[in-house]
Amino acid sequence: MREKNMTQKLREVQIKLMRGLLDLVILQFLKGEPMHGYQIIISIRRNFGVYFGPSTIYPLLSALEEKGYIKSQWDLNNDRPRKVYALTPDGNGLLNGTEESLNHICRRLTSIGLSRLYVNGNGNGLLKSPNGCLKDLRKQ
Repeated sequence: MREKNMTQKLREVQIKLMRGLLDLVILQFLKGEPMHGYQIIISIRRNFGVYFGPSTIYPLLSALEEKGYIKSQWDLNNDRPRKVYALTPDGNGLLNGTEESLNHICRRLTSIGLSRLYVNGNGNGLLKSPNGCLKDLRKQ
């Protein structure tokens, strides 16, 4: 019972971290390739094991677009029209700056005694490693 309770609490922490980093995650996905909203939802679920539905993702995409970090374009070449999102130069700059901030936070956590920081528990996302603070495991 105690182990199940701890598992649930850890899951809640994972979801809270993901919610806080969701804009960064979306920008990172769009850095790789333009995507439509449903692709983003599925990619988050596959890579992080967390489900954020349309009511979370689409308002965030709109906010990122309003700030100029992403741009959208309608793709009318499929069975149904889809809005495809792409990273802008400003979005790429924000992504780079945010990565530096996360690395700084990770180094600070390490300096106070946290030896490993798993941002994603299923091995498909970011992992704190001894030789570099954040490492993108999806590129391996």
